[in-house]
Amino acid sequence: MIKIKTLATDSSSRARVTRMELNGVEFKTPIFMPVGTRATVKTLDSHELDELDFEILLGNTYHLFLRPGSGRIEAAGGLAKFMGYSGLTLTDSGGFQVYSLKDLRKIDEKGVEFRSIIDGSKHRFEPAYVVQIQREIGADIMMAFDECPPGDAGKNYVAQSMKKTHRWLQECVDEFHKERKHQHLFGIIQGGVFSDLRKESQEYVQSSEVDGIAVGGLSVGETRDQMQDVLSTLSHNYPEAKPRYLMGVGTPWDFLQAVSHGIDMFDCVMPSRVARHGKLYTTRGSINILNSKFREMDESVDKDCQCKVCTRYSASYLHHLFREKEFTALRLATYHNLYFFKTFMEKMRDSIEQGTFQEFKKTWEEVYPKP
Repeated sequence: MIKIKTLATDSSSRARVTRMELNGVEFKTPIFMPVGTRATVKTLDSHELDELDFEILLGNTYHLFLRPGSGRIEAAGGLAKFMGYSGLTLTDSGGFQVYSLKDLRKIDEKGVEFRSIIDGSKHRFEPAYVVQIQREIGADIMMAFDECPPGDAGKNYVAQSMKKTHRWLQECVDEFHKERKHQHLFGIIQGGVFSDLRKESQEYVQSSEVDGIAVGGLSVGETRDQMQDVLSTLSHNYPEAKPRYLMGVGTPWDFLQAVSHGIDMFDCVMPSRVARHGKLYTTRGSINILNSKFREMDESVDKDCQCKVCTRYSASYLHHLFREKEFTALRLATYHNLYFFKTFMEKMRDSIEQGTFQEFKKTWEEVYPKP
């Protein structure tokens, strides 16, 4: 089981700091987990991820299943060993990727039939099989297979989808407990933007034999206000002794709100994806390094940042690399953004422990207002 202990709470919200121990690795939450969809965080190598000291990295079951294949990863000793990464790993079930395929998939009561985005070949995911794939990949945390309805879906569709997700969860639990190994299973709360469905799903997932609670089906087209309503609805009934994971949500403003609603874990492609287009997160807000004003700026992009990019390179140099379309530009920008996300979480934990979370939240909401 995952060992978790609450170290501090905020008196004015549900925010908390916990100490978690998972397979011999101890870390504090709230925590951000970089996304390495295909066994890599784009442009970075695993040495840099270790250098950044991220405790958990995400891989994606759908993409790893297609290439190189879960059997190949298992033969290599599991995902972390395959990619030379020293931390823990978590695999998404592929439910969101299947949702996003749209014209390439067909969902039925037992699972999903889809075509590969690589060669068009046909494949089928069913709950027990998805657990088997993740078992081979060897992630420390695996996610139950779910259906992820779009944010604007009607209530009747969302209700039927949620019930299907619950049936699939039980199949995942049954398969998972045949052979736990070192792995842990998280169930996923669905229910769209409908409070009564979210409460029903929360009750079902939390009564199941799972090691952690994930909130799925957000950041898929609903408004920010609807997202906050869902998180607020769920915040009152989480079990104290299990981690809470908000899937695929990742701006500083989102983190502040979600942590205040009791969330412990986050992942998102945002810091690496936007870095490749020149967007950098700083302590004074986000910037676009491609803007002409940085052409002659012989200072770092963020004087308060201690990452190896800001302590060594000027904004002018980064601007030059992006203008020349050098690969190094993407690498340095990604490294900086992930460092920002890592230290942002550390500062947020400190504020909760010191009893200043509300001040911290207000300050950063001015720097990173509601998107």
